Amino acid sequence: MELPPIREHPEEPGGSRVPDEAPHSAWHALDAAEAARRLDTDRGGLSSEEAAERLARYGGNALPAAPERTLADVIVAQFANPLIYLLLIAGSVALVLNELADAVFIFIVLVINAAVGTVQEWRAQANLSALRSVIQVASRVRRDGRVRRMDAAALVPGDVVLIDAGDRVPADIRLLSSADLSADEASLTGESVPVAKTAEARLYEATLLAERRTMLFAGSTVQRGRAEGLVVATGGATELGRIAKALHGPAVVPPLTRRLQRFSNVIGAIAIAIVAGLILQQLSVGAPFRDTFFIAIALAVSIIPEGVPVAVTVALSIATARMARRNVIVRHLPAVEGLGACTVVATDKTGTLTVNRLTASRLWLPRLGTVEVGGGGYDVSSVFHWKGAPLPSHDAKDVVALARAGATVNDAERDPDDGVDGGSGDTLDLALLVLAEKAGLEIAALRAAAPRHAEIPFSAERRFAATVNAGEDGCRLQMKGAPEVIVPLCEEAGRAEAYRAAEELAAAGYRVIAIAGRTLRAAPGEPGWRGMEPELRELTLIGLVGFIDPLRPEAAQAVAHCLRAGVKVKMITGDHAATALSIARELGIARDRDDVVTGHDILRLADRPGELKALLAGASVFARVEPSQKVDIVNALKAAGEIVAMTGDGVNDAPALRRADLGVAMGRGGTDVARDAADLVLTDDNFASIVAGIEEGRAAYANIRKVVYLMISTGAAEVVMFMAAIFTGLPIPLTAVQLLWLNVVTNGGQDVALAFERREPGLLNRPPRPPREPIFDRLMIGESAVSGIYMGLVSYGVFAWALSMGWSEFEARNVLLFLMVAFENAHVFNCRSETRSTFRIPFSHNWPVVIAAIGAQAVHISAAFIPGLSDVLDVAPIAVDTWLMLVPAALSLILIMEIAKAVWRRLETAPSSVPG
Repeated sequence: MELPPIREHPEEPGGSRVPDEAPHSAWHALDAAEAARRLDTDRGGLSSEEAAERLARYGGNALPAAPERTLADVIVAQFANPLIYLLLIAGSVALVLNELADAVFIFIVLVINAAVGTVQEWRAQANLSALRSVIQVASRVRRDGRVRRMDAAALVPGDVVLIDAGDRVPADIRLLSSADLSADEASLTGESVPVAKTAEARLYEATLLAERRTMLFAGSTVQRGRAEGLVVATGGATELGRIAKALHGPAVVPPLTRRLQRFSNVIGAIAIAIVAGLILQQLSVGAPFRDTFFIAIALAVSIIPEGVPVAVTVALSIATARMARRNVIVRHLPAVEGLGACTVVATDKTGTLTVNRLTASRLWLPRLGTVEVGGGGYDVSSVFHWKGAPLPSHDAKDVVALARAGATVNDAERDPDDGVDGGSGDTLDLALLVLAEKAGLEIAALRAAAPRHAEIPFSAERRFAATVNAGEDGCRLQMKGAPEVIVPLCEEAGRAEAYRAAEELAAAGYRVIAIAGRTLRAAPGEPGWRGMEPELRELTLIGLVGFIDPLRPEAAQAVAHCLRAGVKVKMITGDHAATALSIARELGIARDRDDVVTGHDILRLADRPGELKALLAGASVFARVEPSQKVDIVNALKAAGEIVAMTGDGVNDAPALRRADLGVAMGRGGTDVARDAADLVLTDDNFASIVAGIEEGRAAYANIRKVVYLMISTGAAEVVMFMAAIFTGLPIPLTAVQLLWLNVVTNGGQDVALAFERREPGLLNRPPRPPREPIFDRLMIGESAVSGIYMGLVSYGVFAWALSMGWSEFEARNVLLFLMVAFENAHVFNCRSETRSTFRIPFSHNWPVVIAAIGAQAVHISAAFIPGLSDVLDVAPIAVDTWLMLVPAALSLILIMEIAKAVWRRLETAPSSVPG
């Protein structure tokens, strides 16, 4: 069969075939000799001089990374907010007009906000840097005709690299020779099963990435065998690097940022409209422009919740610390709330929902039938179950025989004392060793008692492996491989039953192998295929082994919590549809085959975007998908109006992590590329931490709403009081300095204290809020209107009464300012919950609020006794009897809001009446 033509590369002057930039080419379709010719090298490797020249030309073997933000970038970013722009304008104008008190206060707020935000963003960036691997990858490279060990960063196209089992592949490599080679490419392709590799395969140029058996790819790990290969691409030119480059586009704006932008725009428009109306009204009655302008500035300061950016940053910072304690590291502050807002979690299967470790979980034995194997991964303390009960000891010999054969025809190594890190080799072989340990076998003693005389290594073409080992009665031949290969070589009796059992295991999502054997009178004359071929017949089937990548123990409960919280879970995997559906059923994500969409289905509908979007939005499981298709899935979900949180750990997940509203990467088992693309990182690689993140995210958003509620309602009270006085011909109730003081002494501490509020119960029993729901929704509008109007009218009434009683403007304002401080002290307790009674929330749930309220009152009272400050503020001490009269008036606000909350709760829980 003639292979498709390969694109030729232009030659350099002087005859070198190495181009100025190493291109992406179909190296997998070239034979080894042609690949070496094109890179102007041979099996002896490059000389040091040539390698140095190529290193200077191509650069180091490192992935391209987006430039980290500098400290200056982080600081400047804190001012990119419409509310900040308004305050900058107001502060600048006040400075020009020499109103230093106004200007200083506004700029102090801006500096505090920038400082807090900068510290948090810089700390998040430092946390991410700490997560990155600091281990250097070393490779064995043939340079100057001899093998040397060197840093993989110094590799260049044309180098010859030697690879052994357990090595991390340092670059994209075209195999020159291989022996029993397989590689784990889960981080790149999503496949949890190792891929067999061979230097001799003949492939088409269009062969899919997951099927390029002549190549080893950067970032993968060699599970078994050894090889010698030619470096054909390094750094950004590798398949890994191509994915990394795709991540450097513009990031998706988190949901909270979008909501705050809309909120800021609305508040800004309202402030401009009110201030403009006030200026026109004052000028129309002949008021001086300068006085009118400063009244307008004071009112604008009251309307604009200038403390929101600081309070939001503090709320998110507190939530960040709480999430870190629950194993979630936040890279970008707005992502804290975004996880709580998500409506869909699209999760990778391998390593996220599963432990990414094949386990022999079900056996089929000709005499016993199905035997269940307890425990997952490297847990060897489990028992075998047969017909719902522990396997009787007299029947255990069948399991021991199967486990012994599986451990003998096996090249993996495992040290039980080293746990997860104590194994090397093919993951299936490791699972068979663990099965043998579960059956009570000691691997070292077993291999010492049965030395190997001959072997046929596994190959993708043969689909089996075989060994001949010494035994008590001569020699013993053992084979393992695909059932459709092994079973026909066995005795005819029982074949039909074995086939049926294999089909049932496969349908249940297991990867199935058959193990068979026979006794030989003597060892084969030749130690390979030719010597053993005559003996590969009339075997005895020992049994079938079903392997599965087991679920994390907490995964099913975590999925159930997500579903209870109204968050849909979509599973995305490179595995086959049957395996994916089986796992999804166990997790409660899917029920039948109609819930599964495959990569082939996506390709089939590529030219029908409408049908494709509907198909993707409605599916629960996506199987056998390519990395680019994960991005299509995320886009389809977002187009359907969902807020998507995408979890993953591999390089193949990174583009989708970047495109999702919230990218959630694994911190321990994940790749650097995935972490760089994500907004959040799970330090324990546990899907269950997603639930904790959702809960903390919802709590953070609830606290942000409480802060906004406090600021908007108190600002509304000041506007109502102000406008009522102006339009009834009274003097302005408070001066600009007094309004600024009121905001500093109350909102300056109380709004930040609200951010410490403990999360309310039942957050995970509520559905996610609608994606387009604004922060300032119907509930907040209603409660802000009730509280703001009540405070504003009562305050106006007190001011008007004081003037009617002959009090001076100084005395009336002095009492009014005290009343407003007391009102806002009382109102902060209303704001601790939008629906729960104030009296049902213990003070112990947020001592900072109690301290802030008492502190605000103490600071204001003290200001009246401090010379200089009292003159600037135009305040003086008030009589105790007046104080005792004003405090109950302020506390009456709590009673008003308790009534309002009760009415709201009744309206929310009342059954809908349907006309009959």
